[in-house]
Amino acid sequence: MNMNDSPTAPTASKVIAFAPGRCDRQKAHRAQQAHHACRDETLPIAENICTVRSNDWINPEYKHLVLSAPATALTAVAGQFFHIACPPGADEAAYLRRPMSIYRVEPDDERIEFLYKVQGVGTRGLARLAPRDTLDALGPLGQGFRLPAVAPGEQAHVLLLARGVGLATMAPLAQEAIRSGARVTAILSARSASLVMSADYLRESGADVLVVTDDEQTSDVVQIERMIRRVHAAQAITFATTCGSNRLLSTLQRLTAEFGIPGEIALEQHMGCAIGACYACVRPFRKHSGSDELTYRRVCWDGPVFDLQETTSW
Repeated sequence: MNMNDSPTAPTASKVIAFAPGRCDRQKAHRAQQAHHACRDETLPIAENICTVRSNDWINPEYKHLVLSAPATALTAVAGQFFHIACPPGADEAAYLRRPMSIYRVEPDDERIEFLYKVQGVGTRGLARLAPRDTLDALGPLGQGFRLPAVAPGEQAHVLLLARGVGLATMAPLAQEAIRSGARVTAILSARSASLVMSADYLRESGADVLVVTDDEQTSDVVQIERMIRRVHAAQAITFATTCGSNRLLSTLQRLTAEFGIPGEIALEQHMGCAIGACYACVRPFRKHSGSDELTYRRVCWDGPVFDLQETTSW
C-alpha cells in the first residue's frame, strides 16, 4: 500500500492474540530458569501497520529498513522477531510471510528497524518499499535473549559472536546489556569488510568491537577461538551469545562448557504461521545440557532464542 499522497502516514495495530511470557513456556525444559530474569506477563501479538521512513542499501547485499511503528510493536526486545507480509515484486509475490529479527527498537521515537539480505522473492519485494509506504508486521513474536543475573558488585561481560545477517539479531542485545551496566564484546564475522554490519552502531553504543573477515583470513574458527580466549583472560565472560553460523555455534558450545558460563543462540528458520500452530519450524534439541536424548521444539514459539548447550548443529 502506497501512502505517498498523504503528508503524514499513520500507524495502526490490531491485537490478534496473547502469548505467555517466557517463564510459562520454558519452565518444563529449562532447569536453569531460576537463574535468569524472567518475563511472566501475558504478551500481546498484533498485526502492526507500520510506515516506511527509509529503506536504503548499506552494502551490495543488505538493506536497512526503518519504520514508524505502533505501540505494541515497540514492546519488542532483543531476539524477538516480526512476521512480515512482503509486498509483491515486479512480477512475483511471496505466498507466506517472512520472519525477520529486530535490529533496533526506539520507543521514544516510535521506530523499529530491520537489516535484511535481498536474496529471494519476499526480500526482493521488501526492497521495493519507499518512504510513506506501509508494511504489515505481525508481532512481536518469540522468546528473546535473557541476561543472567550477576552477583552484587560484579560487572557482567557479554560476548556477542555473529556472522552475516546474524549481526542484525545481536545488535539490540548489545544495547540492552550496556544499559544494564554490562561490558559487551562483539566479534563480527563476514566474507569481506564491505559486508560487516553494525560495527559503528555497536561502538557508539559502548561495545568493544572486533572484526574478522574471510578476505583477511582472520575468520577461521582457530583464530576466533584464540580471540575469545584472550577476551576471557582480560575480563571473564559471564554470558555468551551467537547467531548465523553453525561452526561458530560449535566453537562457542565447547568454550562456554570449558569456562562454565551460560550461553544462548538465536536461530534462523523457515516458518509458516510463526505463532506455534502449524509446527512447520520444529527442530531437534537436546533435552537438557549434556543429554543424548532429543526433544523437539518450535523455533517460532519456544525460540528463536535457545540455550546454547541444548541446541544441535544443523
